[in-house]
This record gives sequence, structure tokens and C-alpha cells, in this order.
Amino acid sequence: MTRRKKTRSLADKVTIRTGKRKDYRRWRHDNPDEVAPSRRYVDKKTQQRKLQAERKRQRQSAAPLPLHSSNADSNTSNDEGSE
Repeated sequence: MTRRKKTRSLADKVTIRTGKRKDYRRWRHDNPDEVAPSRRYVDKKTQQRKLQAERKRQRQSAAPLPLHSSNADSNTSNDEGSE
């Protein structure tokens, strides 16, 4: 016999379900005020946004990288003179 996989599905936490996904979808549609993201999900997304903002701040405050074109121009002029 195979074991069922554990799930964190919200559908399992609703008591009025009849075992059909369709029933849960209908209940969720009829009661939008009772359906909310879990605290765990909200905390995770908040943390992700903070990390993203911090990375963006670091990118914007970093020194600009030298352009390749200025390097390439000096190399090509040296190559032409040596030939």
C-alpha cells in the first residue's frame, strides 16, 4: 500500500468540504472574506521583499563598472600600430 503525501493545502482545513475540489472552490468564491493567506506565506513574502529591496539598494550604490568599449578601443589602436 502506498502512503499519501502530506500537504499544506488550505482545502483540507475547511470543514464544510464534501471531498470535492469543486465544492471548496465554490465555497471560496462565495466567502471571499473568510479566505486569507496563511501567516507563514505572508511572512515568507515579506522576507522576500526585504531581501529584494536590499539587493536593489546594493546594486544602485555600487561603483559603476568600466565600459568594455573604452578598453577595446585602446587595444585595437595598439594592435594596428604593431602591424
